[in-house]
Amino acid sequence: MSKYNRVVLKLSGEALAGDLGYGIDPTVIQSIASQIKEIVELGTEVVVVVGGGNIWRGMAGSSKGMDRATADYMGMLATVMNSLALQDGLEDIEVETRVQTSIEMRQVAEPYIRRKAIRHLEKKRVVIFAAGTGNPYFSTDTTAALRAAEIEAEVILMAKNKVDGVYDSDPSVNEDAKKYQELTYLDLLNGGLGVMDSTASTLCMDNDIPLLVFSIMEEGNIKKAVLGEKIGTVIRGNK
Repeated sequence: MSKYNRVVLKLSGEALAGDLGYGIDPTVIQSIASQIKEIVELGTEVVVVVGGGNIWRGMAGSSKGMDRATADYMGMLATVMNSLALQDGLEDIEVETRVQTSIEMRQVAEPYIRRKAIRHLEKKRVVIFAAGTGNPYFSTDTTAALRAAEIEAEVILMAKNKVDGVYDSDPSVNEDAKKYQELTYLDLLNGGLGVMDSTASTLCMDNDIPLLVFSIMEEGNIKKAVLGEKIGTVIRGNK
């Protein structure tokens, strides 16, 4: 039934905060975990990359006046906290899960090893990649693109908590904002649409990895995305 054999699910940190606006909302974790379980039961191999903006906003505001590299490392640690929370939610509903981090912290998670990650996926375990790429100056969007290329994922599912796709302007400000059904990565880069940073967009374009942008707030959307239903906005290398 699933359209994809292996997917990367990119979650923003803000999505985990829910209505709280900050931190981790247990009800949101439960909802996302149950939706991931649904696609695992379809036979889909699932990788998750989670942001850390619900805990630490890095260069977007929390780190004013701080050294950029230090701020980015703190952001990586925030993603580890989110990943452990999601792992707990998944294992609470009997979904076998592994967290792999780009920065070694063996007491709480495995170090990222590509072949080991693929082996976990083949055993139908959900693999959560934490701590970004392990390097400052790179976003978790870039992590999702990089890991998708490394593990040969067929698509990146980018789940948003405020929009249900890509628009030509901010729909929360402009009531007449136009939603795109399909775009190319060049459209993103040339139009400055802000879906993901330019490094991540270029990685996806160069490796021909499609991206589906959709809303996480509607229950069941992850399953719809995996089944190939028309939701959100599809971004490809070529139209």
